[in-house]
Amino acid sequence: MSAEVADREALSCSRPCTPPQASWFEFLLDPSLLEQHLQGPHPDPSPVQLIVQFLEQASKPSVNEQNQVQPPADNRRNRTLKLMALKAAAHLTWDLKELEKGLTIPVLNMLLNELLCVSRVPPGVKHVDLDLSTLPPTTAMAVLVYNRWAIRTIVLSSFPEKQTKPGPHQLNMMSLVQQEKELTENILSVLREQATDSITVLEGALNIKKDFYIHTLRTLDLLAADPSTANGETESSTAGLRISADHLHCQVHYDLGGIYFQQGCSDPSVYEKAREHFRMARELLTKLDSSASLCCVDEQRLAGYWSACKTLTGASDPSESQHSPYGQISCFMRNHDYGISLYIPLMYVCLCVLNDRDRALEEVCHKLCVCNAVRDALEGGVLSVSFHQLLLKPSKNTISFLLEVCARSMDKEHSSETCKRKMALFIKTVCNRLEDVSLAFMVSSHKLFMELLQDEEKKILMEQMRKSSATVNLSAKPLPSFYDIPASASVNISQLEQQLILSLDPRHIRQILIELQGMAERPFWRVNSKWEVPVDYVNVILAIKDNLTRDLVYILMAKGLHCISIKDFAHARQLFTACLELVTEFSPKLRQVMLNELLLMEVRGHEAGAAEGNMERPPPDLVSRVRGYLEIRIHDLPLRQIVGEECVVFMLNWRENEYLTLQVPQSLVNSNPYIKLGQLIASTCKELPGPKESRRTAKELWEVVVQICSVSSQHKRSSDGRVSLLKQRESSLGILYLFFLQSVDVEAVVITLKELVNYALSLNPNNQSWLCTQADIYFGNQYSAAMHYYLQAGTVCSDYFTKPVPPDVYTDQVLKRMIKCCSLLNCHTQVAVLCQFLREVDYMTAFKALQEQNSHDSMDSFYGYIWDVTILEYLTYIHHKRGEGDKRQVAIKAIGQTELNSSNPEEVLQLAAQKRKKKFLQALAKLYF
Repeated sequence: MSAEVADREALSCSRPCTPPQASWFEFLLDPSLLEQHLQGPHPDPSPVQLIVQFLEQASKPSVNEQNQVQPPADNRRNRTLKLMALKAAAHLTWDLKELEKGLTIPVLNMLLNELLCVSRVPPGVKHVDLDLSTLPPTTAMAVLVYNRWAIRTIVLSSFPEKQTKPGPHQLNMMSLVQQEKELTENILSVLREQATDSITVLEGALNIKKDFYIHTLRTLDLLAADPSTANGETESSTAGLRISADHLHCQVHYDLGGIYFQQGCSDPSVYEKAREHFRMARELLTKLDSSASLCCVDEQRLAGYWSACKTLTGASDPSESQHSPYGQISCFMRNHDYGISLYIPLMYVCLCVLNDRDRALEEVCHKLCVCNAVRDALEGGVLSVSFHQLLLKPSKNTISFLLEVCARSMDKEHSSETCKRKMALFIKTVCNRLEDVSLAFMVSSHKLFMELLQDEEKKILMEQMRKSSATVNLSAKPLPSFYDIPASASVNISQLEQQLILSLDPRHIRQILIELQGMAERPFWRVNSKWEVPVDYVNVILAIKDNLTRDLVYILMAKGLHCISIKDFAHARQLFTACLELVTEFSPKLRQVMLNELLLMEVRGHEAGAAEGNMERPPPDLVSRVRGYLEIRIHDLPLRQIVGEECVVFMLNWRENEYLTLQVPQSLVNSNPYIKLGQLIASTCKELPGPKESRRTAKELWEVVVQICSVSSQHKRSSDGRVSLLKQRESSLGILYLFFLQSVDVEAVVITLKELVNYALSLNPNNQSWLCTQADIYFGNQYSAAMHYYLQAGTVCSDYFTKPVPPDVYTDQVLKRMIKCCSLLNCHTQVAVLCQFLREVDYMTAFKALQEQNSHDSMDSFYGYIWDVTILEYLTYIHHKRGEGDKRQVAIKAIGQTELNSSNPEEVLQLAAQKRKKKFLQALAKLYF
């Protein structure tokens, strides 16, 4: 994440008065809030998101006193979280289509196994051995839902899935993605092994004619209150959501059809079973009220399955054959009817022709082209290029067909004056385009020509045709058919340029350039504006005198650099190697340039592999080449800064510290600032395990970093053209300014620090130290964002404030910054509450904050979080003085709580304080997250 993106995210943080997104722990603290949340118009988070959050928290492993990782504990908290996940699914009425859309296979597997558990499905017994008709309704339905999901998942997993490449900031997640992929494969393997049993269970359900019932929020609440009573109720009554037998059978037929269709790839005879199940699903679907359906069948996919099964099994249904475009076209072709009512996509034409071998493809395309042209003419559209090509050399049958279509289109319904004029204009166009005079006279003798054209129009056209007949060369070579019309030179150039843009084969690129150079003399390296080479190399490449060589070098390098940017290192290597062979023949300078770019490609390729989990050390040859580049001594050679930077980073990443600290020539350290910085970093890394007093290099590194960020004492010009002094930024850069002298560009330090912290948090988002540092960065002028990160640092080390925050995280310094943020946000009651968190209560700041009347927080609603009696007494005094009786009563009520009595034992008072601290921090988290 860049600093700019982080800034935008920070600026978008909601102010305390904005309703925040609900968090999972709120529902854990008060489970009654869940139903209210789900019944809202647009719940955020959605039910599916809540399922993920609940199950993720419930499945977190625990750590025992010996610091050993243990399976998730079976405690009240985790049981409550699992129950709430089931309730969220129940709110969706167990719609598998919706659940599959939002949940991964492992999460949905966990959810449905939990459903089996709470539904009292006998453990250790195969589902195929259960008699569903004797089980309680909700138990039987849980078994059916699980087995429906099992075969649906097998089917869905057989579909091809688009593979997405991770971005640069997602590479650290690759190991987690791989773990989830392995878990998914393990689950799919089990489901495939049990597929036969699942099919048997579902086919058995088709013999049960009674209605079924599935768990709702109410029945799940009953289970939580008294499992034995609730299960007894569901056994003997209709406590759950009623699912009619027809509705369930429709679902089951559809799912069984899908699994049989999938199995048909290896056993074609199974397609008959699939077709029968889809037929039953279609019949039942017509009986059901679609508006009352709870778990809708995908009707569009069902129609596709049904059509495919009919084709694969050879079955036909005459009543449906004309409902689809394919069926309509086939029917018209069998009846030799190419009526104007069709506007046919070429895809359907090709399908029909392939299945209707007695008609030639060209004849079919010609007739359809004519039909579409007449329709375009009557609708006032532009005639297609295909139609104009067809008129270059049409057959007599084509013109006869055209006239027939025109006549039929006018005879049916297009009889208005507007349509007549459009048809007349179309006929005139046809006459003017026809070069064969005999065909033109064929059109002019038709009744439409005589009836629709005006006398003057007919006279002009006839005169033109007579002139054409007198000059026509009857021995001229016939024109080719409209499929074989040769392209012009401009079309050839355009096609070759398109191939040049797409090709990644160096030999093919060279051949295309040779052809283009023979057709036109212009710089073809400009064909694609996205072809870019580094500025350092442009002058050297464009100075090449031979045009072909210049274009080839430029394009090969530009394409190679693009391939590197998308991590296509194989093609990049081919392109760069070809370019190296080419320039070696005439330019030692360009040869070294290409060797440098090949080195950078190899470095980036190895780093990309490491990011994907391949931690194999780089080969010695690559390390040696990197050393060679760093020690390069060629004058007048264009060098890219990025190559040197990445070579130094490469050596640091692979801990080549010995070379950087001991073997690199001192003259190189003095002349190359990148190597100097790399040497200091390597030395500091080597000294880290030693005692603090021996870390001399760390001090040198700090001095160099300060020098890098230093600016001259001259005035700097701002973006609006005005001159400003560096010290003018002091007020907006907060605590960071306190670390430097005025000669340091604090703004550059802030940007660098933001990038570093963002990257560190992308690797370890739960590191409280980095979170506090991120908060310190925003403390300068983005106080809501700073509070967000201070609170996040507290949540990760206290399990969302269910445990006390360690004092080394919420130090007095951090707490004072939080107090400052709340004060600048005009949340003065929050300031007073936070003043109690300090080791010594800051009464002066608390009293001053409570005197403020312009407070943006909810004031007296926070009084219940105050445990310091002195502050509460001051509150009663302030409200009495202002005549605010209601608020004074709230403060008096808070003082009157017995657990705050000063005569209580110290441990009671401490417990009261911890209880209020926890609730207050949870309330703040709701506001700032």
